[in-house]
Amino acid sequence: MDVSADFLVIGSGIAGLRAALTLAESGHVVVLTKADPGESNTGYAQGGIAAALGHDDSPELHARDTVAAGDGLCDPAAVDVLTREGPTYVMELLAWGAAFDRDSAGHPALAREAAHSVRRVLHARDATGREIARLLWSRVSAIGRIRVLQDARATELRVRDDVCVGARFVGRPGEGGTINASRTLLATGGAGQIFRETTNPPIATADGIAMAAEAGARLADLEFIQFHPTVLNVTGTPRFLLSEALRGEGARLITEAGEPFMTRYEPAGDLASRDLVSRAIIREMERTRAPVYLSLAHLDAAFVRARFPTIAEACATAGLDLARDRIPVSPAAHYMMGGVETDLDGRTSINGLFAAGEVACTGVHGANRLASNSLLEGLVFGARAATAMTALMSRAEWPHSCVVGWRGEARGQPNGDRPAVDAVRDLMWRCCGLIRSGLGLQHAVAQLEAWRAAVLASPKSADDECRRARTIVTVGLMIARAALRREESRGGHFRSDFPNRDDIKWRKHVVDVLEIPKPKSENPHPNAT
Repeated sequence: MDVSADFLVIGSGIAGLRAALTLAESGHVVVLTKADPGESNTGYAQGGIAAALGHDDSPELHARDTVAAGDGLCDPAAVDVLTREGPTYVMELLAWGAAFDRDSAGHPALAREAAHSVRRVLHARDATGREIARLLWSRVSAIGRIRVLQDARATELRVRDDVCVGARFVGRPGEGGTINASRTLLATGGAGQIFRETTNPPIATADGIAMAAEAGARLADLEFIQFHPTVLNVTGTPRFLLSEALRGEGARLITEAGEPFMTRYEPAGDLASRDLVSRAIIREMERTRAPVYLSLAHLDAAFVRARFPTIAEACATAGLDLARDRIPVSPAAHYMMGGVETDLDGRTSINGLFAAGEVACTGVHGANRLASNSLLEGLVFGARAATAMTALMSRAEWPHSCVVGWRGEARGQPNGDRPAVDAVRDLMWRCCGLIRSGLGLQHAVAQLEAWRAAVLASPKSADDECRRARTIVTVGLMIARAALRREESRGGHFRSDFPNRDDIKWRKHVVDVLEIPKPKSENPHPNAT
């Protein structure tokens, strides 16, 4: 099946849907989503969306908090765009009918989360992402110029003479084909499923990053993975995110003996940034050789259950009472700060190809994302990318701090059969997870190179598991190489053999380019320029 449109949006999270609404004003849009729309990372976002709307807040204060969390690597221009334009787009959601929680005066109720200096997080109880997704889908569904293809997975970007002219996709059995478009937006979300332990849904397999890499696009900051500190850790129960908003409302991290421990490691205690809390939990578990727990037992039980109904239900499924019991927690892969490098309008290094949301890297998060900035990023930069997509093509301009750190193909030789996806995810968790070392990363790179060579040498197949293995191995290898290269510790990247931050050598963004033989040129879409 061949489909033509003015614009192609790959992904159905907040960035893709917000972009589609603007794009539909200028032409016909195809939205490609590989699963049920509710399965995006947006739908799983619990805590909320940050914006400087409070009387004691300002975009400048929000920017300072964002930069502080980013550990010296945030791009100031990107942060300014996010925090200055964010309130406008959040107010737009309110005007459209977003059912955010309200205070007694009818104003949006603002919560506080870790590393925020004031209350600035709007929320819909503990299912904020789901509410935003519902709202955006209701508006997208009402527009005739937007066509949604569900259960359809993009497999390859179509690039001719360095211009993206659409993508190939596979759908339900017997379905598949090509989508021709003059502009394409990658809004495919994150990469959590590359790791054995993750908060992300099964579809978060870094498809957009892999497709962009194999098309020759520039990728940046791939070593910076955020591990969420508080994830339900009960044997036999799925890993379930326990929102940072819990600690914002007063939840405490405690030892098995019931003692708070965070101030032993961080002055900010339970409300330190995610990277610091995650490593503190690991250190405490190593020190005591016992689990760590989250406790809300000192708070009003009725308030806890009313404020966090989704989390309370998940805990109840595991046999725990969120309001009364100690909840066992440990870190898991949560968010990717790096991705496909873009300018402030979503342009990538390939003409006609744009990216927004978690798949993109604008530099706004630096080395560590501030809590509840992810939904805001998708909203703001999804809208900005759409505006740029309707304008004349122009190449992005990159800041001088970006240098190409690796350019080339994997050097390994095929080593056995195609790897099992679970084996790759286990390797990534052990060697490229929360605490890394040079020896572990060298082992990971060598194994991933061999696995990638085996994947590339195997016959091409339409099998979903084969494509999934290729994607995870490809992006896993790039993450491992980036982590091995950066010989310091900063934000979400921690090296036990280089435990200190090194601003002299490493206060910079580093770009990777995966070069592979390109297929023969194909005829461009008539609308391509």
